[in-house]
Order: sequence, then C-alpha cells, then structure tokens
Amino acid sequence: MQKRRLGNSNLEVSALGLGCMGMSFGYGPAGEKTEMIKVIRTAVEQGVTFFDTAEVYGPFTNEELVGEALEPFKGEVIIATKFGFNIDRAQGKHSGVNSHPDNIRLVAEESLKRLRVEAIDLFYQHRVDPNVPIEEVAGTVQELIKEGKVKHFGLSEAGASTIRKAHAVQPVTALQSEYSLWTRQHEIEIIPTIEELGVGLVAFSPLGKGFLAGKIDETTKFAEGDIRNVLPRYTEEARTANKALLDLLNQFAEQRNATPAQIALAWVLAQKPWIVPIPGTTKIHRLTENNEVAEIQLTAKELQEIENASAHIKVTGSRYTEAMEKSTGL
Repeated sequence: MQKRRLGNSNLEVSALGLGCMGMSFGYGPAGEKTEMIKVIRTAVEQGVTFFDTAEVYGPFTNEELVGEALEPFKGEVIIATKFGFNIDRAQGKHSGVNSHPDNIRLVAEESLKRLRVEAIDLFYQHRVDPNVPIEEVAGTVQELIKEGKVKHFGLSEAGASTIRKAHAVQPVTALQSEYSLWTRQHEIEIIPTIEELGVGLVAFSPLGKGFLAGKIDETTKFAEGDIRNVLPRYTEEARTANKALLDLLNQFAEQRNATPAQIALAWVLAQKPWIVPIPGTTKIHRLTENNEVAEIQLTAKELQEIENASAHIKVTGSRYTEAMEKSTGL
C-alpha cells in the first residue's frame, strides 16, 4: 500500500489506516476477541501500518485488544491513542472531559502498558477541555515527548483557533476529525488552517459510519448500544432522504467497477495528499474492500462531476446531537 506523510512531520503511515473503535465500543456488542485480532493482523498483512484507538473505547478494552494484536509488529506499525476524558476506573464509565496535566500523564502511563509499547506514536487530545488552556495541554505533551514516552502530538475535533494556539507551543502532527463526502464543514476554516500550518488530517468516519458503503437503508435496525440509534443523521427519515448521495456513489461505482465504499474513500484520498482516512470494520472482507481503494485514482473530471452533482444534494440530519456537538471544541 502507498504511504502518506502527515503534514510537515516525519510521521509516514499507510494511505489508509484502520479505526479500531467499533471492535470494542460504539456500535453495539464488542466483537469476539480472537476474530478482532485476526482482522487487525490481516490489516498488517495488507499493508496497513496505522491503527487508531483510545482509552475511552471500552473504556480500556480497545487499547488492550490493539496492544495484543500488534505486539508481534513492534517497530513496523504506528499506533495512535487519545487522552482527555474523566474515567471512573472502578466502574469503567466515563463522564466529561479532563485534560488536566496530571490526567494526561496518568493516561500516558496506562496506555503505554495496555498498548505494550515503549512510546506512544501519536497522542491526541480526544476533545477540547474548556477548563484547561490548550497551551497547558500542549506543554504537558511536549514534556512527555522530551521524556521519550510520546513521539507526536495530535488534536481531535478542535477548532482553528485551538489548533493555532497548541501548534505554537508544540507542533501538532495531525488533526483527527470527521471528514467524508457528507461531512464537509471542515473545508471552510479547519482544512485551510492545517494546510497553512503543515498539520495532517486523519479522517474518521470517512464512510459515514457505514452509510456511504451502501449497506444501510431505512429498514436497518441498529443493535442496542449502537451510537447511530441517537444520531439525527441516522433516523429512518434521514436515511430515506439521504439515499440521493448513495445513488451518486453507486453511479460512479458502476462506471469504475468498484463499490460505493471504495468511491467514497477514493474521494477522501483525492482531496489532499496529507489526508489519511481511517475506516473501521470488524469484517475481513470489508477490510479488503476498503484497502483495495488505494489502487483507485479518481480523475480530475470524475472529481469535478462528483463535486457538481453533490452540490445539489442536501444532507438531512446533523452528524451529532446538539450536546455532542458542543463537546467537539469547534
């Protein structure tokens, strides 16, 4: 698989990464451990070198899974994880954000153990903490970098002003934010800002939490505990209304003898050479389908046709609830 460099940093990763959250958290019951390890190790075999997790996924269980699965590949892969939430370690529940320096340090020490590594490759602030100046957060991560416990600093779902302030203290290697053909608000201010600063973009949910893969329709029932049960964009009405975008993807998929998911991922890859999408999956055949997109290069004419057609499609439903949007830091 081709490699990409995240911004102006020296961090080079596979053009597609693997988001591991859904193996343990967020989309209903956790996957069976041995099967999930098989998916992660198959990703390595297919050329994926970039894996995404967080302490809050579970909590803790996803980091443990990723750490065990990737232990045989130390030095060959890049693992990104995140800090920034209050977690009750006795009950295994999280509540609210917490980026106080003592919590950042605690998370770093615990994540190192769960991931079975000597240094965290990429350490993101998971969500902006309004109670802790971002300069203090960046300074704490800078200290961890100097101590050899962290290699690169990242932010997730942060706004342009926050990115600038953090970057002035400790260079930000990557911003992780949602980006796809139906989530494009970051093109207005965020993407120009990180391009100016030389920060890479790690695009999560590049397949719209599965919708852009064409496997979800208005009759789909999500499992208990699946986050899509509460998101406005995934109501039955919204899924019906948003079929127009799927029709567009299907049109190009047929022309290219590809799948809608591959066209959606190819579109993200074509936007900037420093954008790395991290689609998640629990199935090897979906993993293979996603990774084959690295061979699909959309032409300038195709990209313009997609742009022209999608401009007339209104996406129904916001991506998060109002309360969730407030926590993004945008």
